[in-house]
Amino acid sequence: MRSSKLIRFPTLFQKHHQAIPSMSSPTPTVVIIGAGFAGMWAALSAARKREIAGRPDSSVEIILIAPEPILYIRPRLYENDVSEASAPLADLLAAAGVRYIQGLVQKITVKEKIVGYTSADGNSSTLPYDRLILASGSTLFRPEAVEGLAEYSFDADQMEGALKLDAHLKSLASQPESPARNTVVICGGGFTGAEIAAEMPRRLRGILGESVDVRVVVLERAGSLDFMGPHSSPVVKEALASLGVEILTSQTVAAIDAEGINTTSGTRIASKTVIWTAGMRASALTAQIPTERDELGRLFVTQNLQVCGVDHVYATGDTAHIAADDEGHLTLMSCQHAVNLGKSAGNNVMADLLGLPQAPYSQPYYGTCLSLGPWGALFTTGWDRKVSLVKEEGYKLKTQINTQLIYPPPPNRAAAFTAADPAQQLIA
Repeated sequence: MRSSKLIRFPTLFQKHHQAIPSMSSPTPTVVIIGAGFAGMWAALSAARKREIAGRPDSSVEIILIAPEPILYIRPRLYENDVSEASAPLADLLAAAGVRYIQGLVQKITVKEKIVGYTSADGNSSTLPYDRLILASGSTLFRPEAVEGLAEYSFDADQMEGALKLDAHLKSLASQPESPARNTVVICGGGFTGAEIAAEMPRRLRGILGESVDVRVVVLERAGSLDFMGPHSSPVVKEALASLGVEILTSQTVAAIDAEGINTTSGTRIASKTVIWTAGMRASALTAQIPTERDELGRLFVTQNLQVCGVDHVYATGDTAHIAADDEGHLTLMSCQHAVNLGKSAGNNVMADLLGLPQAPYSQPYYGTCLSLGPWGALFTTGWDRKVSLVKEEGYKLKTQINTQLIYPPPPNRAAAFTAADPAQQLIA
């Protein structure tokens, strides 16, 4: 589950800087790349560690660099209305003593400990660091082998894509009625594909008219739609079937054009709306760190989030390959894991610079809440995803997760967040 819930700090950032003398000059610098869940929480956790260690802000500078000081709630981009799927970060970062730089990082020079970026005005600049936290997230995987994918498909991976999709769907109402106009094809039967598919029938009818015969098709490359495992996949299939969503398995996309989609098996579906959801890859910046990566492009890290073989670089969120528990379950590219991965990285980087003990990352609890449109939602617990809540009860929980974004501009460092569960407590 990609959780959009931000949690409140307990009492922190209380002034007790006199307890420990400040560090010697020059000022060590922590640079955090990315303003997603992992990057935001890494910055706040590092600031908190600095604060409770009794260090003044001037002892260690914390810099977060990202194109915008905004947290985009990616878990909500499947929704019909994404107007509330973002939150401003500038006031929060400033209150925590974190410096924000607007820029797009394009180069990491590990040997010299320098980050190169393009600023908002288009100029190239560099930023030196003592410790680097790579929290640049992930992007939708778009294989070059699929002809027409870039030109003719849509997605809901980032806010820009979600808004483009929404504008396209609304434009269909002005087009002549046809099977292609009334059909949406979702490529990929995973979490995102299922959530988009479940919303699409009523979304289309809201645009085209309740009496219009709409068609929503999910194409899945695997032989069955079982991404939720044996306990929960039957529930997902039941929910999608009740909404009129078709599922075609063992289908590999070959080409997409303005009027439809072709698969390698010879299937042709007429559609003016093809939505790509087939997998994620870690940020391309991981390739600039000279060490091993996994098949998703994630960097191998220690349980302290330190990149293996590069002692001054930490990776977190979707850029890190790490076990979530002692049983070896790997973290997923999800906000559920990114939140605590970010906290761990920020805590440990600051502890590293201050010469304090680090805390190994661990997140043994795992739960999934899948939105399934008008049917409701499915909440599961454990890595085997056993069914816990369904339909209306599941929907209540999903709504709580997606909407309890308590984000007032903090007046001071006492601004805090209320923890939703013990697994999301900040690292001390």
